[in-house]
Amino acid sequence: MTFTRLKTLTLLVCCTLVALSFPGYVTSANNNNNKKGSQPAAALEPEAVIEEVNAKQLEKLLADKDYVAVFWYARSCVTCDKVLAELEKIDDDTDSFGVDFVKINDKRLAKQYGIKNFPALTYFREKEPIIYDGDLMDEEGVLDFLTSLEAMDLPDRIEEVNAKILQKIIEDTDFVAVLFCPDHETCPPRVMDKQQCRKCAKALQELENIDDEADQLGIGFVKIHDEALADEYNLGNLPALVYYRHQTPIIYEGELQREEDVLEWLVQNKSTGDEDDVIEDVTSKTLSTLISNIDNLVVLFYDHGNDDSMTVLEELEQIDDDCDKHGIQFVKIDDAKAAGDYGIDSIPAIVYFEKEIPNVYDGDLLDEEQILKWLLGQLERDEIEDVTDEMLDTMIKEGRVIAVLFYDNNDKKSQKVLEELENIDDECDALGITFVKIDNPDEAVEYGINKVPKLIYFEKGIPTIYEGNLEDEEKLLKWLTDQTSSDQIEDITDEMLDLIIEKMPHVAVLFYDKDQKKSQKILAELENIDDECDQNDIAFVKIDDDKEAKEWGIDEIPSIVLFERGIPHIYEGDLMKEDELLGWLVHQKRYSEIPEVTDEMKDKLVENTEHLAVIFYDKDDKQDMRILNELENIDDELEKEGIVIVRIDNAAEAKEYGLDHLPALIYFENKIPALYEGDLMNEDEVLEWLLVQKKTATIEEVTDEILVNLINEHEYVVVFFTGPCEPGETCDHTLNALESIDDELDEAGIIFVTTEDTGVAKKYNVKTYPRLVFFRNRDPLHFTGDLDDEDEVLAWITDDDTLEIPGKIEEVNVKMLDKILSENDHVVVFFYAEGDKKAQKILNELENIDDECEEKDIDFVKTSDDDIDKEYDLPGLPALAFYRHKFRTIYTGDLMKEEEILEWVIDLHESTADVIESVDRKTLQVLINDVEHLAVFFYDDECESCAGILDELENIDDDTDKHGIQFVKSNDVKLAHEIGIFAFPALVYYETGVPIMYDGNLKNENRVLQWLINQKNDECFYVGLGHDGHSAKRGNNYVPNDYKPFQCCPTKLEKSTKVPKMTAQRIGHHSDGDSAGKRPGGNFQFASSKPAADQQPVVSKKQAKRVQDNDDDDDEDDDDDKPLVKVSYANKRSGSSSSGSNKPQAAKKPVVSHDDDDSQEVEKASKKSSKKSGKLNVKTGYLSVGVRQQF
Repeated sequence: MTFTRLKTLTLLVCCTLVALSFPGYVTSANNNNNKKGSQPAAALEPEAVIEEVNAKQLEKLLADKDYVAVFWYARSCVTCDKVLAELEKIDDDTDSFGVDFVKINDKRLAKQYGIKNFPALTYFREKEPIIYDGDLMDEEGVLDFLTSLEAMDLPDRIEEVNAKILQKIIEDTDFVAVLFCPDHETCPPRVMDKQQCRKCAKALQELENIDDEADQLGIGFVKIHDEALADEYNLGNLPALVYYRHQTPIIYEGELQREEDVLEWLVQNKSTGDEDDVIEDVTSKTLSTLISNIDNLVVLFYDHGNDDSMTVLEELEQIDDDCDKHGIQFVKIDDAKAAGDYGIDSIPAIVYFEKEIPNVYDGDLLDEEQILKWLLGQLERDEIEDVTDEMLDTMIKEGRVIAVLFYDNNDKKSQKVLEELENIDDECDALGITFVKIDNPDEAVEYGINKVPKLIYFEKGIPTIYEGNLEDEEKLLKWLTDQTSSDQIEDITDEMLDLIIEKMPHVAVLFYDKDQKKSQKILAELENIDDECDQNDIAFVKIDDDKEAKEWGIDEIPSIVLFERGIPHIYEGDLMKEDELLGWLVHQKRYSEIPEVTDEMKDKLVENTEHLAVIFYDKDDKQDMRILNELENIDDELEKEGIVIVRIDNAAEAKEYGLDHLPALIYFENKIPALYEGDLMNEDEVLEWLLVQKKTATIEEVTDEILVNLINEHEYVVVFFTGPCEPGETCDHTLNALESIDDELDEAGIIFVTTEDTGVAKKYNVKTYPRLVFFRNRDPLHFTGDLDDEDEVLAWITDDDTLEIPGKIEEVNVKMLDKILSENDHVVVFFYAEGDKKAQKILNELENIDDECEEKDIDFVKTSDDDIDKEYDLPGLPALAFYRHKFRTIYTGDLMKEEEILEWVIDLHESTADVIESVDRKTLQVLINDVEHLAVFFYDDECESCAGILDELENIDDDTDKHGIQFVKSNDVKLAHEIGIFAFPALVYYETGVPIMYDGNLKNENRVLQWLINQKNDECFYVGLGHDGHSAKRGNNYVPNDYKPFQCCPTKLEKSTKVPKMTAQRIGHHSDGDSAGKRPGGNFQFASSKPAADQQPVVSKKQAKRVQDNDDDDDEDDDDDKPLVKVSYANKRSGSSSSGSNKPQAAKKPVVSHDDDDSQEVEKASKKSSKKSGKLNVKTGYLSVGVRQQF
């Protein structure tokens, strides 16, 4: 009985305690107590918990909310709970900032958003995701990220904030523009029944066009719908724009719908808001934005660690305010890559941009008054600007609307056309078309232009060639007007398609038939998404060309292919559903996936892609698809490493490579395939193998089928037949040892592969393994030496006797030809195009004299590599040339008459060269690299005096040889122009690749000889090619006929003075880089190649030494008393022809050494021209110079 009572009592107590624990009871009790007048008890707060959602709930949340933070976790994750506990602490804070915070456990969905590891955090801003890569255990850091302006930033969209977030942004950000609009209750979304609502919507629409530009300039841009806060600031009628600079607000008084004026106001007030009145430092991205949006901008490219740059900067600070007064924005940038992008290869340098067109200043950077005068002069100029090839490429990539005139400054028709087109320059400006010109034949050829003048119109990177009469400027202007007003998908040619694919990162191409009804119907639908593609930086073009479609493996017309950095993605959906197509295009652009290609596409990629990985698979095989999904995980890493990866579902194509089992992976490097034999399910192992293939020299593993193709398609193939070979066996050790000679063979143009397959081996009588066989133009030669001695193997492969096939003219590639010409004194080369029937007939005849040439120790080879005529500067194909000590003579007779050819070859072989050798462009390039002391006589066939002067100079050819100076001549006028020579004849002396111009009397051969000898022996040296650094200006008769090379002698420098390296800016030198070591003796190349940003050839400073002139010749036109002065030639004409001032300027006076008695007047003049004496001349890089009489 007692036990029962105790049990009942215990139960009642427990129930009471449980009841007391419920919040409702507490509330009730509190209410009762309140009624009695007692103090209320504190309410118990529920713990902050991040809400759990599933995939559907998350989808709805993202659709309804602007800002959502998603915490991804997994049940198996060890650290997820610990991280979640930390993040729970900021859940309330995120709520107060208007950010919804949720968590989800869904691996499949996580993978779609790029989440591979758990835990992870993604921040969705109006459905746009950004993954947080900081420390998730640092909850304050996470909160800062979620509420920062950077995390909220969306492209081309002004973010909405609440008052709390705005206050934080103003405190955290130096420059913020805030658009105040009426409350959402006053102006509900998409309701425009009130004037202020319409004004706000219109202003927002226009201002969103400059949101990204403002962001790149370091100016935040947000909007807020808060009338109460606007009243606090007394803003009056809304909308209103307030600019916070270091938390200090200023109100914009102008028209909000004129976004360009707003941006300019923001930029101007940004600089005036700075405490220090200095030239603003900008990043490369900011610079690009400024160039696009500021009409008049001057940029100083400098190096903060360089004394000269800082000296120049100090001077230029003095004219910053003056530039502001004239509406010229002045900024500086310390970024060598950015400088290189604009064709600047020597810093410090000043470039003036007017409406995005650059103009390089080539005067004295220490004379700030002259710079200001030049800048003001640029404001008043009104002509079509010159651009460099780098500048043009940049403008095209940016998608700007430009009209480009490709012209030749020395061509009369070009000059006439240019004069006519100057008349419509202003009209083009009014149409929003930037009109530029470029004198660069190599750049013209890139765009399929073989004859100038020619005009191409570019819009969004898409080129359209003008086919009308360029001298009729009115018709051209009407055509340009039509181009700007047209809102259709551009029609292009096959040549233009290839160019666009190469130049632009994302291109959607509609292959269609304009006469087909289905194509017409689909085209009408696709016109609706053309603008959206533009907004997503996807160029959209169409092409009506069945042949081109078949080349890409397109069998069904119409079809859409998206080219992503040259890699094709085929769209397999319904082309009539344009919205689905647009979604697919945007998805492909944003998310990296391994693209599916046709066999034709694969062939094109193999041909044009340096590093390519191809997965052969069967899409109906589940295991293949699983492997493909795993390999998707390494797609991004491969892209970063420059390796393109594609997939192909084509069993027949796989069999051509000997692949009987799928899936399989083949890596192509410069068209040479290598087979992966590891586990394709292990993506990390695959990635490592591919990176090793790319970064190290390896002997490629191939199948029999691949090997047959290599032997048939390549001149020289070395094959190491291992037979069945396991790791650790002798064959494996031998193969590893042979890896050490792969690089040398590659440089010689010899392919080295290995195979375990035995089919080809048996065909070529390989009975024992391992065995090395060298295929020379498909003719096999077995190695019988010691395979374990890799040096012996290398010597055997590269020996002339091994390379030569008796009774045949050997086919060689460019690498092998370069090697043969550098190592052999006498070589005959037959250049031809593969497949040319006439060339084959000629070859049959030439085979008859091959043995006779061999008896005379004359090598006879043939080559048919692509573009061989351009590589060797040939007038056409086929062509026959005889090389003696690298000097070329082209045969001009009948190539079918082999006996006459043989006689010509033997005559040249046995004759003694007693004349100055004529050289072509390529040979001269090699000579400049290889020969330490070289004299080059440039002449023009139309020059009346050149022949007579050349006859005189022939008299000293033997003498220059005795003094170790090689003397050659060139009549390549374009080549001369590229290096700054515009008047003929001209003589240039190269010492270790550095050019020095002779400016004396060329008719006096004795004096020329003495000058050359003195250059070789003198410890002083000359710099510059003359003509005051200006190219001949279009439309006048100016030519640089007053050559004034600058002679530099070392002088004693003060302790703090640093002398920078001299840079030869008109001639390209690569200091390091890929070409280093591949070309013996140097790496000179002409301006046709784009220079790297860091090219700085070093010139050793020799000790001063005075050389007396013993020549007493008394020619009337002697110029003994003419001083040698410094000239600048920074204004590049070819490859990067400067758009800098082409106006002739007065030559700068030289700074004169005090040991010259007759130089006082020149010295005084020099001091007047320099504001601060004793300062280092940054343009020359030298402190003082002795002016000396010339011979």
